[in-house]
Amino acid sequence: MIAPEQTISVLGVPLVRLSPRAALAEAERLYGAPEPAYIAHANVHTLNLASLDPGYRRALEEAAMVLNDGKGVMLAARMKRDRFPADLNGNFFTPLLLELAAERDWPVFFLGAKPGVADRALEEITRRLPRLRAVGVRDGYFSPGDDSVAQQVRRAGSGLLLVGLGNPAQELWMRANLHASGARLAVGVGAFFDFQAGNVPRAPEWMNRAGIEWVHRLAQEPRRMWRRYLLGNPVFLARVAAEELANR
Repeated sequence: MIAPEQTISVLGVPLVRLSPRAALAEAERLYGAPEPAYIAHANVHTLNLASLDPGYRRALEEAAMVLNDGKGVMLAARMKRDRFPADLNGNFFTPLLLELAAERDWPVFFLGAKPGVADRALEEITRRLPRLRAVGVRDGYFSPGDDSVAQQVRRAGSGLLLVGLGNPAQELWMRANLHASGARLAVGVGAFFDFQAGNVPRAPEWMNRAGIEWVHRLAQEPRRMWRRYLLGNPVFLARVAAEELANR
């Protein structure tokens, strides 16, 4: 279990303060626990949404583990005179989790993205991890109340379920459908399938190191991303500053 001292609260959401190895160990413990669980990632956009949507905030609070995603959240921790050991964003952590799944022979299901994208992502991943036991793929084009999706995951015998529906849809779906899906562990992975399939090019490594990968995303998809980054980032930092001022 995650102890309170192993978390950092950002805008009221507790994010785990764990190294990659410790986060993987906790994911493995959750997979083998009696009750199913889900893992979420929280970035600037996620936490801005949760600040305005109580239902989404509850979905994050009920996650067994919320991982810090992105340099903006790491900056928020420093504003709180704390720090995260590493950036556990989905494009870094999910491949590590899939390596573990391949080692442990966990049955894996990919759910999300546009038709065909998750299939191409799976092809690319199994090329690198030939021992990965994939049991199913389903695109993310379905209505939130479509019960057949969880039943499809259950029939496939999924143990590890990767859900790439975007925020807040993926966390809300996991909260509502995890038990019906039969999966042991679900993880919200955002645009991971698009990155793996090559639909969205990754930023150069120097941009990742500098913490400005968001500039690359903005350049790739300006119409979709400008509001999230150019407005969302300053609003997020102002909210964190106000939270810290209130706590003092």
